[in-house]
Amino acid sequence: MSKEIVTGNEALALGALRAGAKVITGYPGTPSSEAIGFLLSHPELWKEKGVHVEWSTNEKVAFEIAAGAAWAGQRALVTMKMSGLNVAFDSVISIAYSGINGGLVIYVADDPGVSAGMAEQDTRGFAFMSDLPMLEACSVKEAYLLVPKAFELSEKTKSPVFLRLTTAVSQSHAPVELELPYYLPLEREILLERDIQKYTKAGALICMAQHRDLIQRLEKSKELVREMRLNELSLSKKRGKLGILASGVSYSYLEEGLLLASQFGLDPEEVSILKVVSVNPFPEEEAKLLLENSELILVLEELEPYMEKNLILLAHKLGLRRKIVGKLDGTLERIGDYSVREVLFGISAALGLKIPPELFYGIQAEKLAAPRPITVCAGCPHRGTFMAINNGIRKAGFKKDQVMVTGDIGCTILGMNPPFNTVWNEVSMGASIGIAQGYVHAGINSPVIATIGDSTFFHAGIPPLINAIQYQVPLTLIVMDNGWTAMTGMQFNPGTSEKFLPQGSRRVDLEKLIPGLGVENFWVVDPYDYRKMSEIILKALKLEGVKVILARRECAIQAMRRGERTGKVQVNPEKCTLCKSCLTITGCPALSIGEKAMEIDQTLCNGCGLCLFTCGYKALEREEA
Repeated sequence: MSKEIVTGNEALALGALRAGAKVITGYPGTPSSEAIGFLLSHPELWKEKGVHVEWSTNEKVAFEIAAGAAWAGQRALVTMKMSGLNVAFDSVISIAYSGINGGLVIYVADDPGVSAGMAEQDTRGFAFMSDLPMLEACSVKEAYLLVPKAFELSEKTKSPVFLRLTTAVSQSHAPVELELPYYLPLEREILLERDIQKYTKAGALICMAQHRDLIQRLEKSKELVREMRLNELSLSKKRGKLGILASGVSYSYLEEGLLLASQFGLDPEEVSILKVVSVNPFPEEEAKLLLENSELILVLEELEPYMEKNLILLAHKLGLRRKIVGKLDGTLERIGDYSVREVLFGISAALGLKIPPELFYGIQAEKLAAPRPITVCAGCPHRGTFMAINNGIRKAGFKKDQVMVTGDIGCTILGMNPPFNTVWNEVSMGASIGIAQGYVHAGINSPVIATIGDSTFFHAGIPPLINAIQYQVPLTLIVMDNGWTAMTGMQFNPGTSEKFLPQGSRRVDLEKLIPGLGVENFWVVDPYDYRKMSEIILKALKLEGVKVILARRECAIQAMRRGERTGKVQVNPEKCTLCKSCLTITGCPALSIGEKAMEIDQTLCNGCGLCLFTCGYKALEREEA
């Protein structure tokens, strides 16, 4: 054994290796990214052991690769964030019907509290919709221990199994006893099974038979979960007044919440606790005992009241009249992440304890937080793109609020913030191009611009661009190519330079791909070249049909990590009037206001020179690197 401090994501990845996973795939998405990121940064754990680890083009592709390996009899893990499950689910539900041979674990990280953006989605609903088992870890340690159990459950039920973490677990650090060796290979023969009834959806009878089998497999998982003792029930020594059902990270806050509540009249010996690890199937046997032993039940679960609904239904079936406190009675909210505050508040509401309001700490935190708009990094090439879009719109004779600029996931969306105020909306990966077409077909008379990052374009931008080309929709698409999947942690993507890709990989060049789709009006431009980019955008806005601009320049953070700068910009204090135009137009973090002149932090500045275009007094001077 080796005791090491790891994150929840790292613990999960190490658990997969220990369980003998042969294929591990995924797509970057906070809060799940570090699982595969950790493995790719530690190839010594798996590289020479026949294990395949990759960042896939998108979550659907990642899942299908993992599913193919599981059909072939091997253990496979696929990782994604909650939004990625939306992308993958078309294939997930089909594979769920067919079942698998080797173990297949779908790791999905939810983000209660929306620390990483996107919709505050509760993916437990996908488990119920697909009749697939779902396990949820309450701690970093449990994340490590649950992975082998998830694989075991998957192979015994012949179904994929979801393993869910939330941000508070996936991003936390904790000491974990890791089994050695880290990777435990499984010697298995490759399975090639031809079975039309199982592996296709060719006809209603086949689909219904598969559906029936899926439901039976979920029923079997109930027995297996009980045998594995995944859910933990602790009944009070005497018939208790309060029962608590807690799932996920909410359980981790119980001990402190009970200790605080005991100071105001709670008797811990009268409290029964059911810790739910098996979100689906719901632990009815344990929940039945909890209901029989308690006069009222507090349900603690983040986001949607899935456990609460199951408990209410079970109480009704058993003919037990119990007061159930949670979200459905209005006590707790369906938004945000949980902490000790929610635990204490729930106990207080359930028992009517007189707990001073000031103990519910953190309740004012979001109101006290100062506004902090997020902008792009110093030297970011996207800064030049946003500035050029605004300039091109102005030179075309339009006001800002007359030209729709759709946005997409990733650094691209930062164009919605000051000082650019360029991008109008954000939906999902690749949606900027489809949304733009909708505005055109709605009859809008002014130009429509769509913006998308390179990784997002590979992920889901190609199909909507093909659609625009097919119907010759008059729009301008700007693909902001910085060579990395930057916002989620600088993962490589198909367009990353080959010198940064895994050995044997080949780069997919957007400069060759996009014209190959049939785009006739296509330009490649350096977004640091502000004047040229502005001219190209102005030209594109006046042309008919589909126009694509590839704004290409590597992410400044990655370049500066290698010590590469494009130049050096300095302020001539004799010419500077402190008009602040350089700061208010670019919003560059390297710029600040000095006592007598603007100042530049040379540790941040990479010499892009975009600020020079904003100064009417020529107070900014640039030297080439």
